Amino acid sequence: MNRQSPDWTLWRSFAAVVTNGSLSAAARQLNLSQPTLGRHIETLENNLNTPLFTRTLKGLEPNAAAMRMFEQVQKAQNALTEASLLAEGTTTKLEGTVRITASTITSHYILPNLLKTVREKYPAIELELVPTDSAENLLMRESDIAVRMFRPTQLELIARKLGESPITCCAHTSYLEQHGTPKEISDLFEHDLVGFDRSDLLTAGAKNLGFNLARKDFALRTDSQTAIWELLRAGLGIGFAQQELVSAAPGMVPLLPQLVIPPLHIWLTTHKELFTSRKIRVIYDLLADLLSNYFADK
Repeated sequence: MNRQSPDWTLWRSFAAVVTNGSLSAAARQLNLSQPTLGRHIETLENNLNTPLFTRTLKGLEPNAAAMRMFEQVQKAQNALTEASLLAEGTTTKLEGTVRITASTITSHYILPNLLKTVREKYPAIELELVPTDSAENLLMRESDIAVRMFRPTQLELIARKLGESPITCCAHTSYLEQHGTPKEISDLFEHDLVGFDRSDLLTAGAKNLGFNLARKDFALRTDSQTAIWELLRAGLGIGFAQQELVSAAPGMVPLLPQLVIPPLHIWLTTHKELFTSRKIRVIYDLLADLLSNYFADK
């Protein structure tokens, strides 16, 4: 007797729980309630007549059978995503939604003025902007277009380098008037530095430049890049920022020109299948021109 396969909704919930490790986290990812997700898992286990998870204090731990199933579910998810991308690629209308992801700094301080031009030219295309400093997955359709500060390596992606964004040491005049202006790199350790809390991006970068910078050297710490920029603009210390932002912000002063920091490389990426979608192609091309001009003009 043939047994009916469980509904795909149950498998999607199953995959989310395996990936996230708990019902609450999986529910947030799928925008479902935790009780609903719990019922999905219970129904799937009943349909398959086998337990899939061990309930622990930390959440749900998939058993060996669940992990074997998860591999196949992932393949199915990838196949469905690929089918969706192929369907999207046949779209010729200049309407619908295009989802763009970029770093929080780019999303908050660079893209708004540029997206105004995009909206004026293509008013029927709705834009979704996802500010995040994590790498959103274009392959799983978490975004259609991404502005990256690194070159993507996946073969399924199309990437175009738009330019470079120099990084400079900087501070607000209000801070410098009160604490003085550093003349040498070693002078930085006598000032209030603004930097990351858990991220080692700055400390690792400093080590590559030949000097040691530790977490304790930062008087103000946060892992939010936009918060770091606002702390600097408020005159709370010395930090590092994109030269374009420093030049455009009243009162912000570049410091220590002898401190040569590698620039950020700006890339615009999309999925190769999405690139054949007319609405995504026109937004991609226009964004590429606008961002290229932005970084060239600065």
